[in-house]
Amino acid sequence: MSPVGKAGGGISVQDIMAMREQIRDRSQHIRALQEQPAPAATGTTETGGPSDFAGVLRQSLESVNASQNEASRLSEAYERGEVTDVAKVMLARQEAGVAFETTLQVRNKLLNAYQEIMRMGV
Repeated sequence: MSPVGKAGGGISVQDIMAMREQIRDRSQHIRALQEQPAPAATGTTETGGPSDFAGVLRQSLESVNASQNEASRLSEAYERGEVTDVAKVMLARQEAGVAFETTLQVRNKLLNAYQEIMRMGV
């Protein structure tokens, strides 16, 4: 059922309120993730994840890959008509895009740091 197909020719107030609530929930989840304490220098974190650089990097890349796979899955389901919540699909696609852009920026910073270290004289 498309939003335009409803009586009155538009999106209902309940639909808008539901989307607003979803956005608020996501924002609170993101804030909670940002407020978590930094992991210890070695070993594992409180959540059981790796805290060494390679492990954190691997875990981050797997997380980005998972968000991209989920966005792709939701997009395909929407195209088949299985998912009718376009806001959910677009939110997943935006999250995957932001995660990918962040990954690119981290990669660029790491490459710049590596190049700077290689230019240092001994």
